[in-house]
Amino acid sequence: MLIVDILAAAGQAAPQNKFGFAEALEQGGFIAYATVIILGIMSFGSFYILFTKWFEQSKILRQFATVRSTFWRAPTLREGAAKLEKNSAWRQLVEDGIAAEDQHAKMTDSLEAHDWLHGSLSRSEATINARLAGGLPFLATVGATSPFIGLFGTVVGIYRALIAIGLAGSASIDKVAGPVGEALIMTALGLLVAVPAVLAYNYLQARNKRIAELLTGFSNDVLANINSKGAIKPTVAVAPAKAAPVAAKPATPAKP
Repeated sequence: MLIVDILAAAGQAAPQNKFGFAEALEQGGFIAYATVIILGIMSFGSFYILFTKWFEQSKILRQFATVRSTFWRAPTLREGAAKLEKNSAWRQLVEDGIAAEDQHAKMTDSLEAHDWLHGSLSRSEATINARLAGGLPFLATVGATSPFIGLFGTVVGIYRALIAIGLAGSASIDKVAGPVGEALIMTALGLLVAVPAVLAYNYLQARNKRIAELLTGFSNDVLANINSKGAIKPTVAVAPAKAAPVAAKPATPAKP
């Protein structure tokens, strides 16, 4: 008899969950779907900007190692620029400085020529920094607005729960579980989108500040090199030469 009861219980269909994520969206209707789609677009855009900007920043920082090791070993700026990668931020600064040097011969006042060189390099720096900062306003916008978009879905879900209570005349769990669950899901989605966006913004912003400091230092070195006609260059560390291996002494024959 016990075996028959177990088989009968196993044959019964498992109870269906009517309060899952898909069911909550279906109950929420157009507003719930629109909220999830908007938050999904924001989340995708945030991660896309995070990875693309991270690779761009890493490339610039990696190129800086080449600048330190090979660029300043060249006898002239033109030869040093030829050793840098094309379309790199560092090569752009050097080429803009060389172009300003070619144009400063038309300046009759030496102070005016110096200001022209400094302004040209500053404009080049500003262009590079502006390009690196592209996309960061989107991350800031997502981090600031996505919790409120989720909150909007939460308010709508609670409103629907109150309507269900009013129609039923009692706050039974089967009437309010769906709308309240929908409201909590929208709140969680808003936070899930906002937190990574804020973290990504702060992380990328810190790396941009580091790159800006390196660009400013390199720009000052280029300016000093141009004004001194190549006499002033930053000190480049020379890698220590490896000591030659000591030859083994031949063994002395043993005395009889």
